[in-house]
Amino acid sequence: MVADSKGKSDISFAGTFAASAFAACFAEICTIPLDTAKVRLQLQKSAVAGDGLALPKYKGMLGTVSTIAREEGLAALWKGIVPGLHRQCVYGGLRIGLYEPVKNLYVGSDFVGDVPLTKKILAALTTGAIGITVANPTDLVKVRLQAEGKLPAGVPRRYSGALNAYSTILRQEGVGALWTGIGPNIARNAIINAAELASYDQVKETILKIPGFTDNVVTQLFAGLGAGFFAVCIGSPVDVVKSRMMGDSTYKNTLDCFIKTLKNDGPLAFYKGFIPNFGRLGSWNVIMFLTLEQAKKFVRSLESSRA
Repeated sequence: MVADSKGKSDISFAGTFAASAFAACFAEICTIPLDTAKVRLQLQKSAVAGDGLALPKYKGMLGTVSTIAREEGLAALWKGIVPGLHRQCVYGGLRIGLYEPVKNLYVGSDFVGDVPLTKKILAALTTGAIGITVANPTDLVKVRLQAEGKLPAGVPRRYSGALNAYSTILRQEGVGALWTGIGPNIARNAIINAAELASYDQVKETILKIPGFTDNVVTQLFAGLGAGFFAVCIGSPVDVVKSRMMGDSTYKNTLDCFIKTLKNDGPLAFYKGFIPNFGRLGSWNVIMFLTLEQAKKFVRSLESSRA
């Protein structure tokens, strides 16, 4: 994925980290409106017959984006962009930057040939878990800001911005609150990271073995779309639980959130927001991987010129 077919990186870890963080941040800026729509759909509770609740406010990806823009303004679609960029600088840099070193560690320094898919998955699971453990506070703040809808007149917002959110959570809920939802978040990000990095690595490796295909934009586009599709299919249930736990403090723990969601909203609730999630992750992966490949070429040439 980010190295040659033998899995040996030809640029420094610092260079890989910088390229990964830049690519992840650029993809985040381009796709966060879809992420905001996804979070709103996931946090939306189903109306229970006869309880007097109104029909769901948000319907579908485009409908949700349109409703948010109409009621709250276009800027609301980029709510959470500051902690989102914080998250991508840390999480994106670590999960992608560590992937090749960890993969090489698992196969051994003397390994020759194509790295087995199981090793790729194991390496991506490891780096995803490490990265999100460090970056969980940024993820929490991003979800909290995205979850805030248009409040009634006279009702103050909980947070005025990202930095205020960090300080407010620390002051009112304690340091440990910044790692709220760490369990499902590790599960979600480790799984999605494995689906993204391992599938991109594997799909790209497979395509390059087909006569006529080279490591170009078309190959990277197909590999990126495949990575996004696998990530959403596999990670959507834990993503829903993570968003609900971070956006609603009434849940006791991961299991409690899972059971209540299943009981109150049914099994399909775990795939609520699937289309915007795929729209977001599919486009996010394409943008990120295409940008990453170019950023790594730039870093490689920069490091070569200094050698």
